[in-house]
Amino acid sequence: MALYILIFSVIVFTCVFLNKFSGKIGIPVLLFFLMLGLLCGGRYDEFAATRGWLVEDVSTIALIFIMFYGGFGTRWKAAKPIVVEAGLLATLGVALTAVFVGLFCRFGLGWAWLESFLMGAVISSTDAATVFSILRSRKLGLKNNSAPLIEVESGSNDPMSYMLTAVVLSLFSGDISAGGIVWKVFSQVVFGAGGGLIISTGAVFLLRRISFRNNGFDLLLFISIALSSYALPVLVGGNGFLSAYIVGIVLGNTEFPERKTLVSFFDAITSLMQIVIFFLLGMLAIPSHLLHSLVPALIIFAFLTFVARPLAVCGVLAPFRKYPFRQLSLVSFVGLRGAASIVFAITILTSGVALQNDIFSIVFCIVLVSIAFQGSLIPAVARNTGMIDTNADVMTTFSDFSENAAMSFGAIRITESGRWDNCLVRELGLPQDCIIALVVRGEKRIVPRGDTRLRAGDEIVLCSRSYQDESTDSLIMHNISENSKWIGRKVREFPSNDSDLVVMIQRGNEKVIPNGNTVLKKDDVLVILKREKVS
Repeated sequence: MALYILIFSVIVFTCVFLNKFSGKIGIPVLLFFLMLGLLCGGRYDEFAATRGWLVEDVSTIALIFIMFYGGFGTRWKAAKPIVVEAGLLATLGVALTAVFVGLFCRFGLGWAWLESFLMGAVISSTDAATVFSILRSRKLGLKNNSAPLIEVESGSNDPMSYMLTAVVLSLFSGDISAGGIVWKVFSQVVFGAGGGLIISTGAVFLLRRISFRNNGFDLLLFISIALSSYALPVLVGGNGFLSAYIVGIVLGNTEFPERKTLVSFFDAITSLMQIVIFFLLGMLAIPSHLLHSLVPALIIFAFLTFVARPLAVCGVLAPFRKYPFRQLSLVSFVGLRGAASIVFAITILTSGVALQNDIFSIVFCIVLVSIAFQGSLIPAVARNTGMIDTNADVMTTFSDFSENAAMSFGAIRITESGRWDNCLVRELGLPQDCIIALVVRGEKRIVPRGDTRLRAGDEIVLCSRSYQDESTDSLIMHNISENSKWIGRKVREFPSNDSDLVVMIQRGNEKVIPNGNTVLKKDDVLVILKREKVS
């Protein structure tokens, strides 16, 4: 047991280390874990008989969190203008991609009909978490709403791929009728979407009435909601992944105190879940089978990337007449294959369906090439198609974006001896990037104008551009103890480096903003801003 825990901790540590390393060389970190799992050398045929269900369940749980975060991390305000196009890409676009790949496998590679369309269904969706990671890490601002279009499509198209895979697997058994297929599709969509709306409504009702005071139970609640959003619809025949995405997008765009913290939490959880899935894929792959499947995988990948996906994207978006060809080219290329395709391929293995072709190994190779080739080239393709917008902030498409994040507020009090006492606002000579946002005068709150006269006792709320540079600035605290030699001395005498500054003194319940003549007292807590010295 201890050995397994150590291995898991090493894997997580490696994830953190490689994540920084991959950003420098432009290769997604998941590629390393795919290869790491392959080096561990698992054998699925020795594993499936006894513990195959465990692999499928673990990968399904991982995909639940990926789907939930696909919605939770999407900012609805940015997604709303393109939700129709993204929804069509996530449904009709996925179906067209599956059909095109299926027809190619049937007529181009000579596969059987059902096996051909099973291949198309498994590989038809794009990977949300990898796309999110690349866009955020590279800060790729894109023109014409391309970023939210790509993010919403990739975050919401896995349910369609799962439904197609489930339908084709049912056809293999031969005991499902045309009516059964219609009912399966109907129940998947209606119960999945309906379950997601009901669960999200209940969750929002709960969140607005319960405060956890940051004790960690809010994280447990959201984990429970994410898992329930999948499990409950599945119990009645619905699409659990669709439900998880809907619940995620509703909760991610609902205002509550812990929302931004939860985005960071689920971002980390999603990264871990991706690692689990890609590591499992690598472990279950058999090197000899991969070599045998490499050629058909490369052929299918080339057709998928340069024919099927572009045809599907153009077929869906071209009728809108507002997307230029260069944008269609970028959206087509960004269709990376990843975690969902892996999970669905594992589902095929555990289903016991007899296949003439090793779809699992082919999916492994396609995902490997997609991440290594497409993932590393996305910035270059965006640049060469002229779709990069240097003035756009890609973070505005994520739900942890705050529209007032670029602003900072502070407060000062006007004293009788101060230079601002009895001055008009327009006479203060404030810097260009600083304004007085509010004047608090007793019980009154005054929105000031240029002719507003300030008085002693007023509390002035100043607004300016925020500054944050975590690499150079840090705050430390220094206690003035009972026997300290600095009691009774002035702040300007306090020893510090030339680049350090005492920015605040905590004196009991009072917060004092000091100047050089402020006298230090026993039990004062000095807040010191330490900065790198500029030579």
